[in-house]
Amino acid sequence: MDVAREGVAASRRRHRVALVCSGAVLLVALVLLILGLAPAAPAVDRDTVFLDTVRRGEMLLSVRGAGTLVPVDVRRVAAGTSGRVATVHAPPGLRVEPETVILTLENPRLVQERTNAELDLAAAEASLHDRRVQLRRAVLQQRSVLASVEAESRQAALNAEADAEIHAEGIIGRIALEDSEEAAAELRMRAERERERLRLGKRVAAAELVAEEARVARLRAVAELQHAMVSRLEVRAGMAGVVQEVSVEIGQQVAPGDSLARVAEPSRLKAELRIAEAQAKDIEVGQTARVDTRNGVVSGQVTRVEPAVRDGAVTVDVMLTDELPRGTRSELSVEGLLEIERLDDALHVGRPAFGQEGEEVDLFRIAGDGSHAVRVRVRLGKASVNTVEIREGLMEGDTVILSDTSAWDGHDRIRLR
Repeated sequence: MDVAREGVAASRRRHRVALVCSGAVLLVALVLLILGLAPAAPAVDRDTVFLDTVRRGEMLLSVRGAGTLVPVDVRRVAAGTSGRVATVHAPPGLRVEPETVILTLENPRLVQERTNAELDLAAAEASLHDRRVQLRRAVLQQRSVLASVEAESRQAALNAEADAEIHAEGIIGRIALEDSEEAAAELRMRAERERERLRLGKRVAAAELVAEEARVARLRAVAELQHAMVSRLEVRAGMAGVVQEVSVEIGQQVAPGDSLARVAEPSRLKAELRIAEAQAKDIEVGQTARVDTRNGVVSGQVTRVEPAVRDGAVTVDVMLTDELPRGTRSELSVEGLLEIERLDDALHVGRPAFGQEGEEVDLFRIAGDGSHAVRVRVRLGKASVNTVEIREGLMEGDTVILSDTSAWDGHDRIRLR
């Protein structure tokens, strides 16, 4: 027969409670221990990051920009008058001279206006010639009248002198002498009036001729203008070069000033580079440049820096001083490197993924045996395309990670595998 044992169940319960409490205490202690430990440093493959060593020596400050090759000598051929495109004589790619006709326009109204202007000029010139003849005839007639009156006046003066001598001898009376002298005086006054009439006639004739000549000159200017307008129907190149494009088609109506074609000299090219606004502040005319044409690198010199910023970039013109590689053409995409300054003794390193000139950035410096890297605060100086000056935070010989380290922002130390 079984004998009941007292206190066994209660003992078991106490034992279980003690085990649970011990486990809880251990768990809490373990949690506190884990919380008190620093987070483990993340591991990074050495081959996945870009490393560079801090150096001291000459540092070239340069900026880079992409662009295109464009002709130095370019002429936009515009319409000098309105008309309809009748013929295209010079297609793109054709070599032309200044007087080469690129295309011909048609404008019948303009041709008719030129004809009318020529007829008006011819009529005015004929009228001027006729009026000149008439005025010359009138002057000649007045001179003839004056000559006749002067002859009569001289004869009357001689008669008066003779009558005075005869009167002194008592042959004729006083009344006859006075009549002779009055006749001579009257003819002298008449001759003077005829001379004045001749002078006035010459002045009037000259004034009329000036007015007629001015009218003829005005009509001649109109005719010459109409001739020039008609001559503009033949659109000429205006410079020696190659036709780059013809922007109109046969039958198209154009207005004065419309762009018809573009002519350029392809043997003289320059590079138009677009430099980021933040990097363009130190670019000046005369600085040295290197332009990569994808078929060779040529030297150049900055000749123009556009004052305005467009779409966040500044346009810089570089005149190429070296002979261009074979096959180089206009509108070819190129890349240019502009030399801004040379620092003779500068502490510098490769340019990190983040950080601009004059800023403070965090970099990871390789420490110890090279198995780990620690975060350091670095002040950057002047920046170039691929390098940046170090002002504070690093020393010559230090090796740093230049790759993007934003994934490790919460860590001051990383392990390198």
